[in-house]
This record gives sequence, structure tokens and C-alpha cells, in this order.
Amino acid sequence: MTEKREKQILRMSFFSGLLFAAAEFIFAIYSHSQSALTDAVYDASELVFIALLLFLTPLFHKPVSEKHPYGYLQVESIFVIIKGVMMLSVTFGVSAEVLDAALSGGNPVNNAQVAAFQCCLGVASTVIFLIMKRLNRNLSSPTIEAELLGWRMDILYSLGMAAAFFLSRYLEETPLAAAAPYFDQIVAVLVMVFMLPENIRVLWRSVKDVFLFAPDPGLTEEIKEICYPVMEQYRFSPVFFDITKTGRHLWVAVYFRIAADSLAVNELADALQAVNAEMEASFPSCTCELILVP
Repeated sequence: MTEKREKQILRMSFFSGLLFAAAEFIFAIYSHSQSALTDAVYDASELVFIALLLFLTPLFHKPVSEKHPYGYLQVESIFVIIKGVMMLSVTFGVSAEVLDAALSGGNPVNNAQVAAFQCCLGVASTVIFLIMKRLNRNLSSPTIEAELLGWRMDILYSLGMAAAFFLSRYLEETPLAAAAPYFDQIVAVLVMVFMLPENIRVLWRSVKDVFLFAPDPGLTEEIKEICYPVMEQYRFSPVFFDITKTGRHLWVAVYFRIAADSLAVNELADALQAVNAEMEASFPSCTCELILVP
């Protein structure tokens, strides 16, 4: 059921992105807008990875085994890294083209026309985002989260562009009139600068997952706050948390001590079941184990 819904969200994102990219390319050719072309290039680049992920999604739901102790979850992180690197390359490449156009004398466009087009894209993106977010309830998928982030950025981009170009209609009536031919390029560069930090954050998170780096301190504290009350009920004293995040899955090993000289097997089983139940309520894709320290 989870795999089916994940594919449904990816298909919706793919076909919506395809329509958006086609509309943006056509509008960019018609209006000669560099900012619209920038958005079209981003959307077209995204489509390549969504198409690949549609075929790879079944791998992410395969169970772990002796041969693949982490399943195929690392494959997802690797693809997010490739996507991040490619998006950064696209960002720098398009930025160079935009700056070259600006240095060549600018590119006057019909500001009202661009504003209306971007406003329509913003409204359509909002509708798609809300539908995808509703379908994503109770899922724990880095791929879907990355897609939702992309659509959220598209909404901010489109509505921000619409507002900026609407206000730029009055630029010629101000002392900044000389900047009017360069406004399209300025907006395109600012948008790419705005997107750059988030792309880098997504890329870094995936790199940490692939190399099994320690999770963020905030995540560690959240896990401890969940586990400590359960452990105290069974008079277990946690001494160390071994936390590993691989793609969408979280692995938690809690090393603990006991005051008594012995531990009943059924008591340990009950504690393990209780801890996993509490963890799964906050982290749907999680495996937790308890390890007694002599």
C-alpha cells in the first residue's frame, strides 16, 4: 500500500512537472524571458530523476537480508546526491548564461505578461502541492519529501516572480528606470541564489546517510526523549545510543544496564516491543533494538 501510494505521488509529480516544463519553455520562447527559461530548465532536470525513481521505488521496499543488511535504502540516498550535484551544476550553468545576457545589454520583457503567467503557475503549483501532501500522510520517504520541497519552492518562486514583475511595471517611473532592461536577469539570479542553500542542505543530508554519519543532535535528543520513559518503566538504565539513518529508515540500538543480577527474557521482549511501538509512532520507518551491557 505504501509503495503504491509513493508511486502515485511520483507519477503525479512527473506528469505535472512535464506540463509545467513544456508551458515554461513555450512561454520563454514567446516572451524571451530568462527567468521563465531558468524555471523550465529546473523542471526538466527534475523529470529525469522522477522517471528513474518510478522504476527504482520497489527496491526501497525490499526487506533487509544478510547480503543487504540495509536493504536498498542507500540507493535512494545516492540518487538524491546525484540529483543534488546535477541541480547545482544546472544552477551555475544557467547563472552564467543569465549573467552573460545581462552583460550584453539586458533583456527587456513584457512585465505584466510574465507576472500573469507566473501567477497562474503559482496557483496551479499550490493545488498540486496540497494534493501531494495529502497523499503523503503517514509516509516516510526522503524522495517524496524532496519532491514536496521542490513544489514548495516552485510556489514561492512563481508567486514571488509574479509579485516582482507586477511591481516592476512601475520601475520606469522611478530613479531605477535604467535597471528595467536587466530586471528579468536580476530576478532569475536572485531566485537561483535563494534555491542554492536548500539544494546544498538536501545534498549534505544524503551524503551523511550514505556514509552513515551521526544524525543531527536534535534527532538524537528526540529519540532519547521517546526511549527514556519506556526504559525507566522496566528499570533499564540506558548508557549509549547507536543511531544510524539510511535513506528513509532509522536504526536505533540502545545499550543499557540493569541493577539486578539477571534479566528475564520475556521482560526484555516486552520492553523491546514497547520501545518499538513508541518509536514507530514518531518514526514510521524505524527499527529499534535493546542490547544489555554487562
